[in-house]
Amino acid sequence: MVEVTDAELGEAKRRWEKERAQRSIPVSARFDVPSGRIVVEFANGAAFMVPGRSLEGLTDATDGQLAEVELLGETGLHWERLDVDYSISGLMRGVFGSRTFMDAQRKGGQSRSSAKVAASRANGAKGGRPRKAVNGS
Repeated sequence: MVEVTDAELGEAKRRWEKERAQRSIPVSARFDVPSGRIVVEFANGAAFMVPGRSLEGLTDATDGQLAEVELLGETGLHWERLDVDYSISGLMRGVFGSRTFMDAQRKGGQSRSSAKVAASRANGAKGGRPRKAVNGS
């Protein structure tokens, strides 16, 4: 068994506190209504923002529901009533949901619904998109 003196323990605690102060440890999370963003602030003065309604499970949330965000330890965000959790590191890497959700978000305007196809054909029957004017001509 290794014995540690009170002085050694005190020194180890001081080193840990110094190291911890330099790490990106979240200290608060909130929903900013005007911007629609979730804001995470860190002990080192940094902040991270993510559009709240871009996250799977929060796309239809009200401002009040988004404002119920809580820190989940030092690693995550939690919405109790919505039963939604996200890791802060995942959000910082751009992971806003499941693979299926993320794939659907990437496709965006590329998706082909019958309504889009019909609108495209109607526009084509009218001569299509107008040509861009070239400056100076």
